[in-house]
Amino acid sequence: MAVTRRKKRSEPAGTRWRFYTAVFLLFGVFSVLIARAAYIQVISPDAFSLQGDMRSLRSASVAVERGTIVDRNGRELAVSVPVETVWADPKRIAEKDALADERRWQALAETFRMNRNELVSKVDDESKRFVYLQRKVTPSEADYVKQLKIPGVYLKTESRRYYPTGEISAHLIGLTDIDGAGQEGLELLYDEHLTGTPGKRVYRKDAQGRVVEEISQTDAQQPKQLTLSIDQRVQATAYTELKKAVRYNQATSGSAVVLNVETGEVLAMVNSPSFNPNNRAELQSFRMRNRAVTDSYEPGSTMKPLVILSALENGRHKAGDSIDTSPGWLRIGGRRVSDPRNYGELSLTEVLKHSSNVGVTKIALDLGIEPLLQTYADAGFGNDTGIALLGESIGILGDRRRWSEFEIATLSYGYGLSATTLQLANAYNIIANGGLKRPLTIFRQESPLPAEQVFNPDNTRAVMHMMEEVVRDGTAKAAQVPGYRVAGKTGTTRKTKTGGGYGDEYVALFAGIAPVSDPKIVVVVTINEPGTDDYYGGTAAAPVFSKIVSQTMRLLNVAPDNIEDTRVRAAGFGGDE
Repeated sequence: MAVTRRKKRSEPAGTRWRFYTAVFLLFGVFSVLIARAAYIQVISPDAFSLQGDMRSLRSASVAVERGTIVDRNGRELAVSVPVETVWADPKRIAEKDALADERRWQALAETFRMNRNELVSKVDDESKRFVYLQRKVTPSEADYVKQLKIPGVYLKTESRRYYPTGEISAHLIGLTDIDGAGQEGLELLYDEHLTGTPGKRVYRKDAQGRVVEEISQTDAQQPKQLTLSIDQRVQATAYTELKKAVRYNQATSGSAVVLNVETGEVLAMVNSPSFNPNNRAELQSFRMRNRAVTDSYEPGSTMKPLVILSALENGRHKAGDSIDTSPGWLRIGGRRVSDPRNYGELSLTEVLKHSSNVGVTKIALDLGIEPLLQTYADAGFGNDTGIALLGESIGILGDRRRWSEFEIATLSYGYGLSATTLQLANAYNIIANGGLKRPLTIFRQESPLPAEQVFNPDNTRAVMHMMEEVVRDGTAKAAQVPGYRVAGKTGTTRKTKTGGGYGDEYVALFAGIAPVSDPKIVVVVTINEPGTDDYYGGTAAAPVFSKIVSQTMRLLNVAPDNIEDTRVRAAGFGGDE
C-alpha cells in the first residue's frame, strides 16, 4: 500500500508582514479621516462652515430713503433724491490693464476736478475690490462716466438730501453729511426718526450663481415724516424782509420769529446771514448758527410792558393811574436814570408811548424786586421755551438775595438780564393769549398743547391796549400796518464789551401782536449791530415787523380790523425811544 504524502506549501517570505502592514495603513488612513471628520463636525465646525458660507451665502440690503420734512401745508422742505456714485474695482482694473489708457483716466480726473495721479493712486492697490472715486455726482457727470467705458469703473445709485427752500429754512432744517446722517438742526435732532431701518435678505447661491435657498428676510422699517408748524409762505416772507433789513441797516446779523398765538406753533423762524445747504463748498460756521434760539441779548425797553403788567397783577397800580416823571431824571445810589426830556405827569399808557425810563423805574421801585422777578419768570425768561431745539439758550435772569435800587431800575428797562428772540416772542405770546402760557412747538398741532394761566386776562388785555398806543402815536409808528390794529414795543440796547462795560454797538428790537381785536400772531424782530445812525428799534426793527405782519395777514386770510385807517404809509424812518 502506497503512502501518499502531502507536500506542505510554504508561504512566500514577507507575505504576512505585507498584509499586516496594509491593514495597518488602511486602518490608520480611516482613523485619520474619522478623526478629521470628527474635528470638522464636532470640535471646530464653525470655521469651516464660515468658509462654506462665504462661498455660497449672499446678503442683500433693502435700502430705505431718509424721511421727508414738510411744512404745515405739506410743502417739502427736505427730500431725498436718487443720485449716482462712481466706484472702482482695482483688481478688475489691473486684470484688464485699464490704466494703460491714460486719455480716459485724464478725462475722468478732469470730470471730477482732480489731478490724474491722485485719481490713479486710489486704484493702484490690486488687493482691494471696492473704492469710491466720487460720491453723488451730477446726472451729466454720471452720463459722461458711462460714455468713457473704463473697465473696472462702475456706477451705483445712492440718495442725496435736497432742500427745496435753500437758505430760507436752512437754520431750522439743518443738513446731513455725505452718508445721509444728520449734522445740524432738525436733521440732527431727529436723525433716528428720519433714518428708519434698512431691510435684509440672506440667501444661498450655487456655483452657477443660481439661488438655491432663501435663508432669511428682514423687512425694512420705513422712516417717519416730520410735519412742521412752519408755514413756508410766512417763512419766505419773513426771511426776505429780514435779509433786506440787515443789508439796509448794514447790520452784523438779524433774527425774526412768528408765532401762532392760539397754539404756540412757530410759523416762521429766520436768521440772516444764512447758508445754502445744497452747496457745501462755502459753508461757514458763523452762518450756520440759529441765532433766534442761541443768541441772547439784553431786551431793553421791550420789557417795560411786563413791568406795568407786574404792577397791575400785584395791585400796586391800576390801568388809569399816572406817574410823575418830573424833572425827567432820577439819581439812585450815585447813578442817573433819565428820559430824553421832562415828560411830567404820565399815564401808564404814556409811560409806554414815550418809553420813559423814569416812569418804569418808579413803578419797579414801588413794586419791589421779588414780584418783578416773578413776573419775568412767569413770562418765560430764564427758562427754555419748550421748543427743544439744538443749542437753545435760556438767557440770564438773576437770582440773588440782594439787589440795589439801581439794579432794580436797570432791570425795569431791560438791562441786567438777557433773552433770545424766541424767548421774547414767547413772553409777548402770553400777553396776546390772555395770560395763558403754553410750550412753544415746531411741529404742527391738531389741537393746542395744555396751557397754564399765569396772568389775569383783564390785565394782559389792558397792557396790550397800552402797547397799541405805542404803535399808533408813540415810538413805534413805523410798525403800523394799514387796515390792522397792532400792538408792540420797541427796544434799543447797547452791547457789553468783552472786558466789561458797554461799547458803541447796539441791538434794535421790536416785539408786537396783530391784530389787537383778535390776536393771531406775535412777531419779534432783532437787528444786531446796525451800522447806520438809525440803530433804534423804532427805525431798524419796527419797519420789518410791519412788512412781515402785512403780508402774513393776507397769507393767513385774516380779515382787517381797522378798515377806517386806510392810509398808505410811506417807507420812512423816524422817532426815538
